[in-house]
Amino acid sequence: MDCAASSVRQNALATDPESAEWLTALGDSGAGRDLALARLHALLLRVARSEAVRRAPAIGVSGRELDDVVQQAADDALVAIVAKLGEFRGESRFTTWAYKFAVLEVAGKLTRHAWRKTAPSRVEEDWTLLPDRFGFGPAEAAEWAELFVVLRRAVDEDLTARQRRIFVAIVLHGVPLDVLVEELGSNRNAIYKSLFDARRKLRARLVANGYMDDLARRA
Repeated sequence: MDCAASSVRQNALATDPESAEWLTALGDSGAGRDLALARLHALLLRVARSEAVRRAPAIGVSGRELDDVVQQAADDALVAIVAKLGEFRGESRFTTWAYKFAVLEVAGKLTRHAWRKTAPSRVEEDWTLLPDRFGFGPAEAAEWAELFVVLRRAVDEDLTARQRRIFVAIVLHGVPLDVLVEELGSNRNAIYKSLFDARRKLRARLVANGYMDDLARRA
């Protein structure tokens, strides 16, 4: 018996009867597990549809497009649940725990859909947005104009092409992380690492130009 299966069985012993039944069936093999997976997928479809219908009007998704979101969300939620069965601790009913996966999948997929549908063109970079991204008001933005000239030069000169693309996308245009992950064929950790390295380089340029003391006083 592998560790994951053992963990699932132990958790089944420490939770409510209904949840224990789910865990036992999903942790087994053969026809019983297949039936449990089919039942769970049907439940996830219902939850995903309910959540998608609730969110859809604000995003403008309907018809076959909405059906695709629901289907993909239920499918991905099922895969995630099976992979994380050993993490269920019985703090809620199993179905309550499982439903959250479907809700999160729907939210993520509709967020990405909304961005692709309404995102401004990124061909032209609007650097006038940068002061706002750093929390400066109009008066402060004018006062700090020189700093942003230095910062923009650092973005162009100090960052690699990949770091620049990630920094501009996330900081300047507010691209959702999941969208950028898909666009670059990457993963969250790699994107975070590139953004961290980009910020470290920009900070070094600002320090070298004597701006970090001003930023520290502002903070």
